[in-house]
Amino acid sequence: MPDMKIYLGQLNPTVGALEANAELIRRAYSEGARAGAEIVMVPELAVTGYPPRDLLDRSAFVDANLAIRDSLAAMTGETALIFGCVTRNSEPHGKRLRNSAVIAQRGRVLLEQHKTLLPTYDVFDELRYFEPAAAVHTVQLFGQTAGVLICEDFWFQEEIGGSRLYRNNPVDQLAGKGCQMLLNISASPFNVGKRRTRYELFSEIARRYRLPLVYCNQVGGNDELLFDGSSIVIDASGRTIYCARPFESDGTLVSLSGSPCDSVLLLAEDEEIGRGLILGLRDYIGKCGFTDVVIGLSGGIDSAVTAAIAVEALGEGHVTGIAMPSRFSSQGSVDDARLLAENLGIEFRLIPIDSIYSAYEASFDQLFGTRRFDVTNENVQARIRGNILMAWSNRTGAMVLSTGNKSEMAVGYCTLYGDMAGGLSLLGDLYKTTVYKVAQWLNRKGAVIPPSTITKPPSAELRPNQTDQDSLPPYDILDGILRLYIEEWKEVDEIAAAGYDRELVKRVLRMVDTSEFKRRQAAPTIKVSTTAFGSGRQMPIAQRWRSEQPR
Repeated sequence: MPDMKIYLGQLNPTVGALEANAELIRRAYSEGARAGAEIVMVPELAVTGYPPRDLLDRSAFVDANLAIRDSLAAMTGETALIFGCVTRNSEPHGKRLRNSAVIAQRGRVLLEQHKTLLPTYDVFDELRYFEPAAAVHTVQLFGQTAGVLICEDFWFQEEIGGSRLYRNNPVDQLAGKGCQMLLNISASPFNVGKRRTRYELFSEIARRYRLPLVYCNQVGGNDELLFDGSSIVIDASGRTIYCARPFESDGTLVSLSGSPCDSVLLLAEDEEIGRGLILGLRDYIGKCGFTDVVIGLSGGIDSAVTAAIAVEALGEGHVTGIAMPSRFSSQGSVDDARLLAENLGIEFRLIPIDSIYSAYEASFDQLFGTRRFDVTNENVQARIRGNILMAWSNRTGAMVLSTGNKSEMAVGYCTLYGDMAGGLSLLGDLYKTTVYKVAQWLNRKGAVIPPSTITKPPSAELRPNQTDQDSLPPYDILDGILRLYIEEWKEVDEIAAAGYDRELVKRVLRMVDTSEFKRRQAAPTIKVSTTAFGSGRQMPIAQRWRSEQPR
């Protein structure tokens, strides 16, 4: 194995903050050079942040990114720097831009290796912007032949629907050119279980080609995407030499001749999701220019988990909880909301809404000419609460966090312009059963979330003696059906074959399909599953396809 010292700069760039991102790269380079690194690596598109999306259509943005590329290359000394940026396609055909890894040393660019495999599935849309590399090249660094690749270039065996996505194998091509080590800069988004999948894939690549492998991944949140970092170094036998801390910025010098260590493979699912959401919320709020959040505290599990995560992400002084009971709210729920706020140390306001609701009832009598109680009355309570939260937001500048979960969003068990109001749907990619698991993790140091909030039957409390199970199946059953339909794309027969009642499956799937118009108007969420609502699941709204047509 080559004896090479490599500094991994696991950075948290902000999309579009070119100068700030460049400063992160310069700092990593300086720290790495002082530590004795021969190579400093930072993530894919570290200059622009990932993903820049349609900012790439602005020539001024691309030009500014290229100017920073030149300045970063010019500052290099004996230590080599590998960083990601956008470059222009010099060929007379194809897309105008490339996703490139720049290798610079002694003030000049040694190589620009463009990304070969451009993903266009799930949340990715790189072929919209970039032309793939026509070839891969090696570069000589300190007497060693290195192959530099970008993120997806390691995923050449990726399959979708049982079919391999790519014809090319960039690693195989580099191995044929006498490559002695594989260096990969990446911006690989997180989902539960992906850290283990990556490590297994990279270990298999290292063993197959008998090459050491260095992988430097982005960390942090950008819009709905969360990046876990978890940069890793693997030796030629597939053993882990080093793994960076997940969900944290990190900078570490690693020797390729180092001894094997325990891989940081396993976090329990609840901890992995909890830590991911804390980071994702902190970055979403900060990168959008906010400092504070406000949450409607119902005394239920969803608002409690949202508030607890917000405190861990932002600090208690930046979180406000507002309880807005109506005549249908139980005293227990009000008490739970107050106790939660006390446990978290956040500002708490109690604003009863019954007088406002009564005024609506009087208006409805005049509007409809008759008095009756139905879903109209239920939803207006949620909309009153949404208006109060937005008033707090307008007056204080705090962002409203909506508290709905993925189970509710899937079947439309949510109110437009009511409980859906907010700048971020923090739990929007967590099924209800997962919310309870994360609640237990949040209570790891003591009962921050009151035990009664966890144990009582979930209820919207919009009518007398209401529970969620009046309208929905038990959440363990509902979530099982939803996972199969949304994340595994199973149809009625396959889901029923897994042990679920066929008529129930049909009803649930119909609820999912007819609620798309609500989800399109929902606040963005933070993706932690393999398939989240939003950019990774682009379903038409006005459509009539059903996997099983009515008989």
